[in-house]
Amino acid sequence: QVQLVESGGGLVQAGGSLRLSCVVSGRIFSVSAMGWYRQAPGKQRELVATITSGGSTNYADSVKGRFTISRDNAKNTVYLQMNSLKPEDTAVYYCNAHPRIGFVRDYWGQGTQVTVSS
Repeated sequence: QVQLVESGGGLVQAGGSLRLSCVVSGRIFSVSAMGWYRQAPGKQRELVATITSGGSTNYADSVKGRFTISRDNAKNTVYLQMNSLKPEDTAVYYCNAHPRIGFVRDYWGQGTQVTVSS
């Protein structure tokens, strides 16, 4: 059974940092590009960052230079290091697994709230 469990969200002041983690159960991790998405109130879910199984990364323009996505294949975990946080980063952050083979759909975590106060 595939499960994605996020942690690390919370309340932080503008300019602060947080690190999100997403632990993935099952063999899906090794065959998946992993991503972080976010959804603010009243807005659509948007891409934050992705990382392939080979380590190639991609970022939304709004977070480039501030956020870093990484993965630890031995721990089936993907991270999102968020620095220089801004109030507009406030959202629920979701972990996503996008498998290349062996699975018929994407999988999502339950989300973790990040709130940045001004």
